[in-house]
Amino acid sequence: MRTPLRFEPILRRYLWGGRRLGTVLGKAIGPEDDYAESWEIVDHGDDQSRVIAGPLAGRTLGAIFAEFGEALFGERYDAWRSEERPAGLQHRFPLLLKFLDCRRDLSVQIHPNDAQARRQDPPDLGKTEAWYVMDAEPGAAVYAGLVTGATRDDLARAIAEGRTESVLHRFHPRPGDCLFIPAGTVHALGAGLLVAELQQASDTTYRLFDWNRVGSDGRPRALHVEQSLAVLRDDCGPVESVRPIRIDDHRERLVEAPQFVLDRIRVDRAGPVRNDRVSGGSGTLGGDGTFHVIAVVEGEGRLEGDPTGRPLRRGETALIPAGCGAVRFEPGDSGAVLLDGYLPAR
Repeated sequence: MRTPLRFEPILRRYLWGGRRLGTVLGKAIGPEDDYAESWEIVDHGDDQSRVIAGPLAGRTLGAIFAEFGEALFGERYDAWRSEERPAGLQHRFPLLLKFLDCRRDLSVQIHPNDAQARRQDPPDLGKTEAWYVMDAEPGAAVYAGLVTGATRDDLARAIAEGRTESVLHRFHPRPGDCLFIPAGTVHALGAGLLVAELQQASDTTYRLFDWNRVGSDGRPRALHVEQSLAVLRDDCGPVESVRPIRIDDHRERLVEAPQFVLDRIRVDRAGPVRNDRVSGGSGTLGGDGTFHVIAVVEGEGRLEGDPTGRPLRRGETALIPAGCGAVRFEPGDSGAVLLDGYLPAR
């Protein structure tokens, strides 16, 4: 656990996907036009990130977490394992990082929180998530929360009357916008968006509405209306882009929640800097007693100790174990913008 971990992406194809995971982010896609998601860092059942270089090459994230849990996780490892969860969930790496190419609108969904998800069979973690918009075509929209004043009953009535979209809050995000989607929030990504997503390590999804589409078998895809309404947040009003909070000259806080923290870091190759986290054009990541999941959303750079020996480019990710300590990121000539996800101190 003394070097960063790089993983082989897991590509998923869905009817709403496209080709930008390959053409824009450089993933090794095939000839099809429905590549929807690239799961970058995941430990969830059979979905396992696999290390591509270094002493642990070929090992899965789940196996690494089982053997080197404390060195990977950090100071909160014992507390994480002792929190009340169904057997097995204490031993799962808690965060999942992915990229999404939305060529078509995604289904409208609601996810359960931890307490609701643990009552499922099999139990799971809840699914709170955050979206970071990397690209948005003209007219691209997100649906997040209900329109002002709408209630659970209003949503149920709209579904029954075939006008679900009329109660969904909709707006047009811009590249660089971030949305925080707590469990229980109605949401959907719209066509034309390229997004980085950090979420709890869960794959529990209740599909509320699917724009009256049919799947590859020619049949409407299954909906989970009753389950969706049951887990809808009481505070279900409109969700807007977050307002970043400046931490220092280079770091902004996008999300700070019980499930995770998400920061944006801008590292300028050319300019002088004056703080203890970034100096001489190099960013310092980690070194604070916990793991960090890193995604490059603009530019590129080299991560100290990276066993692949190659730059971390836009659309690539790394996991910095707690045992690494502080790791330097040396940006390329055009600088870089990184997302940094980790657990909050408790």
